[in-house]
Amino acid sequence: MTSADVDEFVQTRLAPPHQTIVRVLRELMAEGAPDASEVISRGSPAWKGRAILAIISHSKTHVTFAFARGAEFDDDHGLLEGVGKTTRHVKLKNPDALDHDALRDYIRQAVALDQE
Repeated sequence: MTSADVDEFVQTRLAPPHQTIVRVLRELMAEGAPDASEVISRGSPAWKGRAILAIISHSKTHVTFAFARGAEFDDDHGLLEGVGKTTRHVKLKNPDALDHDALRDYIRQAVALDQE
């Protein structure tokens, strides 16, 4: 499910390369977490099932795709960063270099944990 608030955020707050990255993330989330709601949480686009599954933040150089329970993931792809007790994230800089399979796997794990 897409959100008009997220549409506005993407169009007004992100540079074009970051818009492309977020478009891909939105497609992957719609595919892998079709029951999740797209929301604005803490001022950023996020997806919510029973709880927040993932959230996007951005800087001048990249988009961060963070998973609320990412510390519990199996990271066979080696892309997750972070050292906190719960959250892990992936920094995405180039829309052409996105690892769709890894992102799908992380989304699948986020949904599975949310359904426990």
